[in-house]
Amino acid sequence: MVGTGHGGQAAPAPRRGLGVLRETAIIVISALVLSWIIKTFLVQAFYIPSGSMEDTLEIGDRVMVSRMVPDVFDVARGDIVVFKDPGGWLPPYEPPERTPVGQAVTNVLTFVGLLPQETGDHLIKRVIGTPGDHVTCCDAEGRVSINGEPIDEESYTKPGSVPSQDPFDTVVPEGMLFVMGDNRQNSQDSRYNTGKPGGGFVPMDNVVGSTFATVWPLADATWLRNPGEVFAKVPEP
Repeated sequence: MVGTGHGGQAAPAPRRGLGVLRETAIIVISALVLSWIIKTFLVQAFYIPSGSMEDTLEIGDRVMVSRMVPDVFDVARGDIVVFKDPGGWLPPYEPPERTPVGQAVTNVLTFVGLLPQETGDHLIKRVIGTPGDHVTCCDAEGRVSINGEPIDEESYTKPGSVPSQDPFDTVVPEGMLFVMGDNRQNSQDSRYNTGKPGGGFVPMDNVVGSTFATVWPLADATWLRNPGEVFAKVPEP
């Protein structure tokens, strides 16, 4: 053995190296597991690929979604929810071209929550009707009404758009949601999917969570608050 010059002995260099490697691996694995737990049960990031929610959400925005909705907290009218395609709302998804290694790395980082979920089989819309609600459009002033009460949606719909260019009259079934995009003239939402599985409604079980913040780009970072005042006068069904 090699002396330290102070009467002690130096630990073998290979053993020290293995110890550092083991500690680093434990830290990395723990961080990945923690990230996966957060993504699975608490918060998940999503990427906005289309303009159906303009001007509230722009193409390319990254948003944070609470996974505690609807399992812990109820879905409310006005919530912006991410949900799995009920069937046929979206065209077949073509992921970006990547090398096999790049795709594998992307899959792993997305799985553990370090990259935002690519919304190939997910949509994001605003909840207008909850189970039992009678949702109609349009009244004499062109507004959407819920359970007979017209609502003023100017606070979140895209400037210049109208509540709906096509009339509708429907009752939301139990366990379902009626959703619409904020960019009403450019949103394939509940109004236009009545012939698809679910009849244009979104099953509550398909809801991934409720969006609560835009986090990217940083210049546009903001909280996405539920516009509760819009629905305050709506009576229960």
